[in-house]
Amino acid sequence: MAADDKQTALRPTAPRPTAPQPTAPQILARCRELVRPPLAAAIERLHPWPREMAAFSLGWCEVGGRPGSSAHGKGVRQALTVLCAEAAGAPGETAVAGAVAVELIHTFSLLHDDIMDGDETRRQRETVWKAYGTGPAVLAGDALFALALETLATSQNANSGGAIRKLSEALNKLVRGQAEDLLFETRPWTGPDAVQLHEYRSMADHKTGALLGCAAALGAVLAGAPSSTVTALARAGQHLGVAFQAVDDLLGMWGDPEVTGKPVHSDLRRRKKTFPALAALTKDSAASRRLITLLESPAALDDDTVRHAAELIEEAGGRSATLDEASHHVDMASACLRSVPLATTAVGEILTLLRFLITRRM
Repeated sequence: MAADDKQTALRPTAPRPTAPQPTAPQILARCRELVRPPLAAAIERLHPWPREMAAFSLGWCEVGGRPGSSAHGKGVRQALTVLCAEAAGAPGETAVAGAVAVELIHTFSLLHDDIMDGDETRRQRETVWKAYGTGPAVLAGDALFALALETLATSQNANSGGAIRKLSEALNKLVRGQAEDLLFETRPWTGPDAVQLHEYRSMADHKTGALLGCAAALGAVLAGAPSSTVTALARAGQHLGVAFQAVDDLLGMWGDPEVTGKPVHSDLRRRKKTFPALAALTKDSAASRRLITLLESPAALDDDTVRHAAELIEEAGGRSATLDEASHHVDMASACLRSVPLATTAVGEILTLLRFLITRRM
């Protein structure tokens, strides 16, 4: 080798520029753009009336069908389906039918959940039952439920049968979790029949974790991944669901409605058993004792009282305990992702999404 050639070979080369890691909002937007056209095509197949209510619930139109300008949802579940297909080594397009089905089921669950909770606003606008009536909102939810199953059943993916089984299992768990959540409202705050934190975790695992776990599993199933990969991704999604529910409880108590689109203190006003409140009551402190007095009072909770209750929950450690709970489940989800071979880039995007979801203010 000539001297000049040796010098060239030994000269350090500049590092190759790497593409910047996408942010969580960018990841969510990419997945929404992939899923939106087939989601819109699916909803277009509905009867005009439930079709309008479905579009209204998604922020696509106003009452009467005028084009909407409201903020859309984050699309966490559909994104998880796409990303898990990519993590299993397939193109995201492979799992689009699963992503559409998951988004339809999620929207159905919100329509019915708002009715059961009596919530009048979501994403800074009227809920479907408030805008159209309870009966029509139930009908729209039923239509979305049926459409989700039809979307998977008619997909051209060879693994659609396994995907339908996963979705059916998740639906049974979701109903169980919702039943537990409603029954919690009839139970006392103290005494032998009081709701325990382990019962809350079971409820959250079914009510929220089941669908997020299903979203992750559907991506892997439709990608043709081995059962070990499907199981690991499903467990990661379930842990994410428990974390997500805990953070939702926090946002319902301390979030800014202008940012979250959720009515603040509505859970407290209804004396709903949320993780922050239950965690606060496990402490033997003056704040927790004053909190019990407020929550067990027969009098209606006005604005000042619910604000004071939220302060007592924070003072008793309910807020910090809930953040710890969410962080623990994100760590468990991360461990599930590390337990099987997965595509590095997709795993990086899933982890970015996990961190975003427990610190979100959206």
